[in-house]
Amino acid sequence: MRIRHSLIGMLFIAGCYAHPATTPHPHTVIVAGAPKRIAGDSTKRAPAPAATPATPATATVGAKPVVDAGATSVSTTDVTKRAIDVFGDSLVDAPAAKSDSVEEPTWDMDVRSYETQERVAHYVTMFTGRAKDRIAERLQRGTRYEPMIRAKMKAGGLPEDMYYLALVESGFDPHAYSRAAAVGMWQFMTSTARDMGLRVDRWVDERRDPVRSTGAAVRFIRGLHEEFGSLYLAAAAYNGGPGRVSRGLARYADDLEGTPGDDAFFVLAEKDYLRNETREYVPQLIAAALIAKEPARYGMTLHSLPPFAYDSVRVHGGTPIAAIARAAHASTRELLDLNPHLLRGMTPPREDFQVRVPVGAAAGFDSAFAALSEKELKATIGLETKKGDSAERLAESHGISVAALKAFNPNLERLKSGRLAPGQYLALPTPAVAEASLDIPDPAIEKFPHSAGRVRVHTVRRGETMRSIALKYDTSPERLMKINGLRKPRIFPGQTLLLTRATSSSKGSKASKSSASKSSGKASGTSRSFGAGKQSKKRSGASSKADARTK
Repeated sequence: MRIRHSLIGMLFIAGCYAHPATTPHPHTVIVAGAPKRIAGDSTKRAPAPAATPATPATATVGAKPVVDAGATSVSTTDVTKRAIDVFGDSLVDAPAAKSDSVEEPTWDMDVRSYETQERVAHYVTMFTGRAKDRIAERLQRGTRYEPMIRAKMKAGGLPEDMYYLALVESGFDPHAYSRAAAVGMWQFMTSTARDMGLRVDRWVDERRDPVRSTGAAVRFIRGLHEEFGSLYLAAAAYNGGPGRVSRGLARYADDLEGTPGDDAFFVLAEKDYLRNETREYVPQLIAAALIAKEPARYGMTLHSLPPFAYDSVRVHGGTPIAAIARAAHASTRELLDLNPHLLRGMTPPREDFQVRVPVGAAAGFDSAFAALSEKELKATIGLETKKGDSAERLAESHGISVAALKAFNPNLERLKSGRLAPGQYLALPTPAVAEASLDIPDPAIEKFPHSAGRVRVHTVRRGETMRSIALKYDTSPERLMKINGLRKPRIFPGQTLLLTRATSSSKGSKASKSSASKSSGKASGTSRSFGAGKQSKKRSGASSKADARTK
């Protein structure tokens, strides 16, 4: 009974505050305390006004709110205080509990199921322990590319959280370079990059382009996902090569029978068949996804960077980046940051080229570019070598480094004395172009450290059998099974079969064994990458992909 009286009292006090001496005509509606005549049938009664003392009452006419200037603003505090004065403080219940609940993070790939898996837990501990600062730095760097990568993953039909694969691959570094010459945020080898439609030459290396390389990575991962039917097997194949994964699935087909989806990776990883780095790769991916969605839980503070955004302009071939920057009212550093795939401080010669400029800089660019002087637009100076010329002397006299001179003239001929052969035509970059050039190895380089000999392979087509393939290559099914480590002649479309073993010299074999022993001796081969710096990560990561091209 007391509670009921309390409620009535509250309503009564609210009414007294809102409408102290007004008794409106039954055919009026109270709008912010002022009577408004209802148009229409006089028999209609206006609905009773809702008592909302916390804010002034408003009515909406069309899309615009109508607020009466004379409205009496009544706060909940005022009503409560007045009610206590009249009825006593017994009507005041304990304050409602504040809703401090934080939404649980969600993932669009299965990470919770493997959160307690031994290797996943190991990397969660490592990434939030001795490697915490390094991981936080890379996660923060990734925020710049996250919207773009997630959008491309989604458009490609992949889970957006595969975004974290780039953390494991390169720490979101567009210029990451591995021992095996894998390059960029997604660590592509030259041949694979070209197969995926990326341009790689001495002027442009799109493996370093965050946008283009992400598109290629999405296509590559999507193909692997379709081939293996599992996201984590696809990730393992991205790192260690689809051939090795498919052979492992065939070799352990009996053990894997009935194993659903992504569980197959963990079953295969227990067989000591995959390389150590590939076994550790997927647990790192899962650990990264777990941590990144709840950084505060692990003592990390991440500040989002401005997104990777830009406008585009088209310029003539051989245009210095410094000239483009001047016309865009930007710095050369800003242009290089938006165009990390331009290697030589200028656009490729003899072709129009699209260049990224800061957002808003495209407006008025053409007129500003047309006003540049001929000197500002000059990228290189041509000369013919004379007797006694040396690379060092020419570089010094033109204000550039020897490395820049060699980068623009990769086929320099030298005499036994070390001087340049006379009669060579050289293109020397201007100091501005040389300064904007990247000092990098030849993009055409590919290294396959574990393949000392030529390897022949066959990709299984629909309808083929082990026997039909053996007949095609004049061998026996038993030999093919032995080479590929298969216990049964069970194969499937898309599977890669070795037709021959790699041959190597005894010296090469010893080197391979030494390398293998070092690798197998590391319980966390890739795990040490985050503790020792990204260089070791990039080296080990690319080595497997280099091997994968020969498997």
